[in-house]
Amino acid sequence: MKLLNIIFLVIVISFGAKAQSADEIKVAAAVEKLRTAMISGNKSDLESVLSPQLTYGHSSGKTQDMDTFVNEITTKKSDFVAIELKGQTITIADDVAIVRHILDAKTNDGGIAGNPHLGIVLVWKKLKGNWKLIARRSFRIAD
Repeated sequence: MKLLNIIFLVIVISFGAKAQSADEIKVAAAVEKLRTAMISGNKSDLESVLSPQLTYGHSSGKTQDMDTFVNEITTKKSDFVAIELKGQTITIADDVAIVRHILDAKTNDGGIAGNPHLGIVLVWKKLKGNWKLIARRSFRIAD
């Protein structure tokens, strides 16, 4: 009887779990490509996931367009040594995806080590079948 209860519980939990849609999987892959490109500084990888209309907002209040953001990452003026994303959620409405997560990073901007701990909101738009980042906002959160 105990075994039947366990099997029933597993079945109920598995039906309750939400499977990721194909678009959610593609958005998650785009987020991962952005993360790795920000660490490597690879310009083509970075530009491949960005919209030319990008508005990139920092926790300091500074806002950048795509060209400025790409330049700072590829020249290592903004140097991410490591980036870890936690608690990511993806919400999709038609051709727009909103991604939320916590970013923990190690930076070395201008030779000065940093450890930002930020809340992030990313807005992605499906353009010609590909998900492109059109807006990003970050905010400081308590450690």
